[in-house]
Amino acid sequence: MSSKLFTPIQLGGVTLPNRIVVSPMCQYSADDGSMTDWHLMHLGSLAISGAGLLMIEATGATREGRISHGCTGLYSDNNEAAMKRVVDACRRVTRSPIGVQIGHAGRKASVQVPWLGGKPLSAAESPWQTVAPSALAYDEGWHTPRELSAADVAGLAQAFAAAAGRALRIGLDVVEMHSAHGYLLHEFLSPLSNTRTDRYGGSLENRMRAPLEIAQALRAAWPKERCLGARITASDWAEGGFEVDHAVAYARALAQIGFDYVCVSSGGAVPQQRIKVVPGYQVPFAEMVKQGAPIAVRAVGMIAAAEQAEAIVASGKADMVALARGFLDDPRWVWHAAERLGAKVDYPPQYARSRAELWPGAKLARAGLAQQR
Repeated sequence: MSSKLFTPIQLGGVTLPNRIVVSPMCQYSADDGSMTDWHLMHLGSLAISGAGLLMIEATGATREGRISHGCTGLYSDNNEAAMKRVVDACRRVTRSPIGVQIGHAGRKASVQVPWLGGKPLSAAESPWQTVAPSALAYDEGWHTPRELSAADVAGLAQAFAAAAGRALRIGLDVVEMHSAHGYLLHEFLSPLSNTRTDRYGGSLENRMRAPLEIAQALRAAWPKERCLGARITASDWAEGGFEVDHAVAYARALAQIGFDYVCVSSGGAVPQQRIKVVPGYQVPFAEMVKQGAPIAVRAVGMIAAAEQAEAIVASGKADMVALARGFLDDPRWVWHAAERLGAKVDYPPQYARSRAELWPGAKLARAGLAQQR
């Protein structure tokens, strides 16, 4: 039986050779938003993974929209040149599409990198004023954000569009709008972080207004012959929060604007969330969005085994899957999945002799891995 996971998929004007995506993964290793040699090594390795799409990490549309001092941005000429250097190198080793996730961290910005604690920056660590739909701190001890005005929202739409323009000059195939994980656009969507009483708050229609205005600006700036998507949230995992029926309505609205796909995630809006983490724990959300909205859907969340990924796509629960830590653990995940599912993928010629049919040691290596598990 042929593998559905290893069949192509058309998203807008872009064709993915298979349904496996390298998820955006923050590396916290940039210099004032500009990629460094670390990104060249990290993304270069993943560019030869065989995945159908390689996504660049969450990238700030503005300097203040970065999560930390180490996060990437697309707000300056230096950022653009540094990202182009990395993308050009990846292009030389892969034929798969490459994309970037553009976002704004909102009230969760101005924090230290994870390995230094991930806490809000102190006065001695060059913090900056955070912004949000409402002047509500994420948690005790976090910076209190400035409430955005209607004019600020319009300015953010322009900033997202300008970042997309830089992505176009770089030559990227996909732009993904980040509206999940408790960052700014998710903050507008969730009633737990948005207590406004103007046209941007209150009803679901109003809470969707700012993200959809930014989505419209991105659609106007990004060519339809490429691919435009969004990472959305399907649950705040907290009472009174944003839930999957809201996500379906949001996905429908994005489809009407002309988005090509949504990647369905959850959580991150509030610290009191109670997430039930089990294998594939977010896949049911993706399935419900796929059933309720006329748009391609990508599933994420504790997807680690080839058979698990195949079942998600083959059963129609989602059109694609994305892995993050699965690729950090095994950058050759796609090659190994193809072996297990009887599919064929291209190897770089320099690595072709490591194919299972050419390398007798493959069986020994796989057996040893199975014993360890």
